[in-house]
Amino acid sequence: MSQTVRLNAAWDRAFFEARAAALRGEAPIGACLVKDGQIIASAGNRTLEDRDPTAHAEILVIREAARKLSDERLTGCDLYVTLEPCAMCAGAISHARVRRLYYAAEDEKGGAVENGPRFFSQKTCHHKPEVYGGIRASEAATILRDFFRSRR
Repeated sequence: MSQTVRLNAAWDRAFFEARAAALRGEAPIGACLVKDGQIIASAGNRTLEDRDPTAHAEILVIREAARKLSDERLTGCDLYVTLEPCAMCAGAISHARVRRLYYAAEDEKGGAVENGPRFFSQKTCHHKPEVYGGIRASEAATILRDFFRSRR
């Protein structure tokens, strides 16, 4: 039972970060990193705010967690993301040795896990996390669709 509560807390935090990003005018993508049932880091996209094309939610969370844990290897950590990671983020997830990746909506255009280059399936990928996609996908898709519809 407590495992389910922690899982929901991680997803809730990732979705909170996605909605907060949207309110800042950023693409509404959120991420949360968990180790031993504790949330270590969470963030939403900040590419516009930081004027940094690498400031995707996943990258920000990996950087913060590595700082907090004083380790560039995030073994034993699980990452929850509201959208399928792009190639840059998939590379960072692999290099950080994240144990498990959970993502909500697929990204047919920019995703690199189940779509596009399928980063973790490449022979050159040094570490492949366990991957679970499609969790709360309709909720994430609605947030993204509403955000981009409002910008047109």
